[in-house]
Amino acid sequence: MVSMKQGSRLLGALVLGALSTGAAAQGRTLTNDDYAKAERYVGYNTTPLVDHAVSTVTWLDNGHFWYRDHDAKGDHYLRYDAATGKSTPLFDHARLAAALGKVLGKPVKADKLGITGYDETADGHLDIALRGKHYRCDAKGNACAIGNDDNSEAVGQEPGVLSPDKRSEAFVRDWNLWVRDVATGKETQLTIDGVENYGYATDNAGWKHTNKAILVWSPDSKQIATFQQDQRKTGDMVIVGTNVGHPKVEKWKYPLVGDKDVTMIERVIVDVGSHKTLRLKMEPDQHRSTLCDDVSCGRDGGWDDVQWAPDASSLAFVSSSRDHKQAWFRVANVHTGEVRTVFDESVPTYYESGNGKVNWQYLPESHEVVWFSERNNWGNLYLYDLDSGKLKHAITTGDGNVTEVLKVDAKSRVLWFRGVGREQGVNPYYQQFYKVSLDGGAAKLLAPEPADHTISLSPDGRLFADAYSTPTTAPVTVLRSADDGHVVSNIAKADISRLLATGWKVPEPFTVKGRDGKTDIYGLMFKPTNFDPSKKYPIVDYIYPGPQTGSVGSRSFAAARVDHQALAELGFIVVAMDGMGTPWRSKAFHDAYFGNIGDNTLPDQVAGLKELGKRDPWIDMDRVGIWGHSGGGNATVTAMFRHADLFKVGIAESGNHDNRNYEDDWAEKWQGLLTTDKDGKSNYDDQANQNHAEGLKGHLLLAHGTMDDNVPPYETLLVVDALIKANKDFDLLLIPNARHGYGAASNYMMRKRWDYFVRNLAGETPPKEYTMKPPKD
Repeated sequence: MVSMKQGSRLLGALVLGALSTGAAAQGRTLTNDDYAKAERYVGYNTTPLVDHAVSTVTWLDNGHFWYRDHDAKGDHYLRYDAATGKSTPLFDHARLAAALGKVLGKPVKADKLGITGYDETADGHLDIALRGKHYRCDAKGNACAIGNDDNSEAVGQEPGVLSPDKRSEAFVRDWNLWVRDVATGKETQLTIDGVENYGYATDNAGWKHTNKAILVWSPDSKQIATFQQDQRKTGDMVIVGTNVGHPKVEKWKYPLVGDKDVTMIERVIVDVGSHKTLRLKMEPDQHRSTLCDDVSCGRDGGWDDVQWAPDASSLAFVSSSRDHKQAWFRVANVHTGEVRTVFDESVPTYYESGNGKVNWQYLPESHEVVWFSERNNWGNLYLYDLDSGKLKHAITTGDGNVTEVLKVDAKSRVLWFRGVGREQGVNPYYQQFYKVSLDGGAAKLLAPEPADHTISLSPDGRLFADAYSTPTTAPVTVLRSADDGHVVSNIAKADISRLLATGWKVPEPFTVKGRDGKTDIYGLMFKPTNFDPSKKYPIVDYIYPGPQTGSVGSRSFAAARVDHQALAELGFIVVAMDGMGTPWRSKAFHDAYFGNIGDNTLPDQVAGLKELGKRDPWIDMDRVGIWGHSGGGNATVTAMFRHADLFKVGIAESGNHDNRNYEDDWAEKWQGLLTTDKDGKSNYDDQANQNHAEGLKGHLLLAHGTMDDNVPPYETLLVVDALIKANKDFDLLLIPNARHGYGAASNYMMRKRWDYFVRNLAGETPPKEYTMKPPKD
C-alpha cells in the first residue's frame, strides 16, 4: 500500500485515510500457501472435522429427544429412546431432502440439511427449521411447503408464536395482533386499535427491529399476555443504501441515551375467544428487561419477564426502571386488570435476574416467589411470601452464582439450576448442574465433572442430557438421572482425530493478575502450530469488553474461536481474556467499571499482557496489536487512543464509539442516565472515543457496514471526523450495504484483518488479494 495523508483510496470497498507503512515490508513476503494454511483453521474448515459432538438435544416428550450427529459422511438426525438407550433416524433423510429440493428448485444433499429446529405437530405434520426458513412437511416427509421467515408456516405469512396446544399461532399484521388456525389457516384479528408506532406485540428495541410478535400464551391457550408499544414520540434512526439511482432509505424508531421520550409499553391481556383486550391498570412501563437490553432476550423471541399461573388465573411480571437500578415484582388480576406490587429490589448499580436466563419463578399454588439477587455479592436464590411480600429465607447461599434456573417442581419443592464458581478448584467459568430444595439446605451437584456442562432437562424433570467439555477437551454427552446425577446411558462421545490430523492444537488456558494485582483474570492463548520458543512473536489481543459478556466466550469446546488460530498461524500469538467488568464472577467483579464504560476492561488487558510478556520470553512486547468487533471495536479504539505506548496496531470493526449515539437501554444500564452540568459537560463525555483522538500513535484500521442497523455507521464517522481534525493518519474501510456482521463481505474483512496485522505488526508483506475459499455448501 502507498502511504497517504488526509487522502482516500479504495480497500476493496471505500477506504478513506492515511495508509502509513511503518515497519511494513521489512520482513518476509507471505505466499498464498501461507494464507491457505492459516485458512485451514477457520471455523468453516475445522468445525466439520469434529465428529459426534452432540452439544444439545431437544426433547419431544418425557422419553424421547432428537439431536444432530455428524461424522465424515455428513449430518444425521436421530431420535433417542431413553428407555432403551437406542437411537434411530428421525426421518428418511433422502426422502426429506428430495421434498425440500422440490420446494427450493435445486438439489438438497441429505447429509447436509442444516436443520436447526424440528417438531411434530398435533395434526401429524413435521415442522422443520433450516437456513433461516421454516418448512411444514407431511408426516413422511414426502412434500413440504416453505415459509418466509423464522416461525412462519406458509408462503407470505407473518412469523407466528405457537400456542401451547399447538393449534393456533399469534402474529402481528398492520400493528395489530392476529391468530391463525394451524390446521385450516383461518386468520382472526384480535385487536383493532393498533396504529403505526403504537402497535400490539411489536418487536423494536432500536438495535433490533423485526416482524416477530412478542407475547406469552396462557397455559390453556385461551389468553395472550402482550403489550401495546408506544414509540410515537421516539426519535428516528435513518441509514442510506449505496446504489445507482435514488438510494434506499431505511428509517425506524431508535431511542438514544438521554432522550426525553423513549419507547414505552402498555401491558395488556387479550382473550382469544372473545377478542377482548384487558388493559392492566398501571402506568406505561419502561421498555426494559431484568436480563438484557430488550424486553425479549431469548433466542426464541419470547417475553422473558412474564409468567402465567399454571391454571392461567393470574399473571406475574417484573417491571424495571429506566436505569435498571430498581425492579418490581407484580401480579395482575386477569379479570379486572388490577395490579399489585408484591415487593421490589433496588441496587446502587443495576439489577439483573441471572446470566443467560431470567431466574425468578412464580409459584402461586404455594403462595411463593423464587427471586434472584446478588445482594451478598453473588447470584443466589431467595424465597418470598407472595401474599405479604416478605422474605422467607435464602434457597441457595455462599459463593458462586446461580446462572440459570431450569426447572421448579412446586409439589416436590425441588429446583434445578446451572451455576458457576460454586466448587473449589474448578474454573469459575465452568457451568455445572445442581438441585436444591425450596426450603433451603445444601445444593446437590448432579454434574460433577470439572467442565462446562450444557443441560437439557426432560419435560417431567426425571432425566437430563448432559454435554460436558472444556476448551481443551471434546464433548461427552450422557443421559443422567435428575434425582442423583447417575449416568443412565451414553449418548455420544466426540472424536477429534480428523481435526488433529490437520495439525490443529488446543488453545492454552492461562491466568494473569488484573489491574489490582490480586484478582485472577482468565484467558486463552493461541500459538502457531509450528511454534518455536526461540523466536520472538508479535502478540494480538482480541477484545470484547462486555459488560454483558466477555472476550473468551463459552468455556465449552470449540474447533474455532473467531479466527484466532488462523491468525496465529500467520506468525502471531493471539490471546483473549475476560477483564474485570465482565459477568459470571462476583457482583463486585462485574461492577468494576460501572459508570465508567470508557474503561472497556483495558486496565486488565494491559496488566495481563505485561505479565505474559514477562512470563514468556518469546512474546515481543514491542509489537502488540488489538482488535475487536462492535463493543470490541469501541474498546480497540480506546486502546489505541489511551494506551498508545503499548498498542501499536489496532483494527476496530463496527464500534459503538460514543454510546450517546447507541440505543438507550444498553448504555443507560451500564453508564447510568445522562446528566449534564451547567458548564455543558456530561457523564458521557469521557467514554466518547472521538474526544481522545489526539492520543493515536500507531496504525489504526476502522471498519463499518454502511447499513448497520445495530450500531449505526455514524459511530465510526464521529471518530473519523475527530482524527482528521487532529491531523492523524488512519485507515478506513466502509462496506457498502453491509449490516453489523458484514454478511457476504465477512470473509473479505477477515482477509483484510490478516493483511493489516501482517503488514503493520509483523513487518511482513501479505500475498496480494488472497481469496478465501469457504465451502460452497
